[in-house]
Amino acid sequence: MIWRLRHETISFERAVVMGILNLTPDSFSDGGRYLDPEAALNQAVKLVDEGADILDLGAESTRPGAQPVPEKEELERLLPVLEKIREKLTVPVSIDTTKPGVARKCLEAGAAIINDVSGLKRSGVEMAWVIKEFEAGLILMHSRGTPENMQTLTEYSDVVAEVLAELRESAGTAAAAGVEKERIVIDPGLGFAKTVDQNLEILRQLKRFCEPGFPVMIGPSRKSFIGQVTGRKTRGREFGTAACVTAAVLQGAKIVRVHEVKGMRDVILMAEAIKGSSH
Repeated sequence: MIWRLRHETISFERAVVMGILNLTPDSFSDGGRYLDPEAALNQAVKLVDEGADILDLGAESTRPGAQPVPEKEELERLLPVLEKIREKLTVPVSIDTTKPGVARKCLEAGAAIINDVSGLKRSGVEMAWVIKEFEAGLILMHSRGTPENMQTLTEYSDVVAEVLAELRESAGTAAAAGVEKERIVIDPGLGFAKTVDQNLEILRQLKRFCEPGFPVMIGPSRKSFIGQVTGRKTRGREFGTAACVTAAVLQGAKIVRVHEVKGMRDVILMAEAIKGSSH
């Protein structure tokens, strides 16, 4: 299985690591740490040195209750950092945004992937047209509503079946706009419009998300459901994250989106070895 990006492909002989770089003042884990472009570049270099295969830049917090950021402000945070990264590093860069205008500017500046946490529900077909135009990779994550209200939208009769159906709908929107299947990755959206038990049920049945034939990304890193299970504060959730990553890779996840790259790369390698797909 491969993922087609603008000028290259990513092979999923093993699961790959997406390193998180938040350029926000209010993200739940590392908000405010990388607002300065030089600090952000140093962190990007560190993540790649530790084994990140992809960097994911976000300039608008999507934590529950977060307020929206104007497009101009989002771009003012993203573009200086993206420019520095493209000058120094060769790994593909993903942009975490739901705004087609932001996606366009960042793809023009050298990004290769758009990580749409709304699964085209808020960004719409216009985002899909931008992806098609730039031949970019597209991550379709499942969520409902907005960060402000998503945790009021957790009613499911069968969380796995319904999330999977909504992701298929998102992929259908992308396909209708001309985005090739080989450019799409799906993400069930742990922590987005889901309760603790629903997050755990998705992890138990993650292999079902592989059925449509898209690579699956999972993003459990330091999330609140881990804290509710373990009782740990945000920075103490790495072992809980590792357990989620192991469960996901054993069931076929191809991308793990994490803050702590070095340790999680080892977790992936061990999970792949246990599964028998790598050694």
